[in-house]
Amino acid sequence: MLGATAVTRFTRQGHGVKVWASKLLERKPARLVTEALANKMARIVWALLSRNES
Repeated sequence: MLGATAVTRFTRQGHGVKVWASKLLERKPARLVTEALANKMARIVWALLSRNES
């Protein structure tokens, strides 16, 4: 969750690091975007670990 919060704050500053998060921030509150981003990152990590990929 901490990493997602950092990405959300960085995106809000106008750096445009995450287009997906930027678009979501336009429509949803920051806390909801943070949770959605944390969920997305957790699913990516799980997929990589379950397939033994880097």
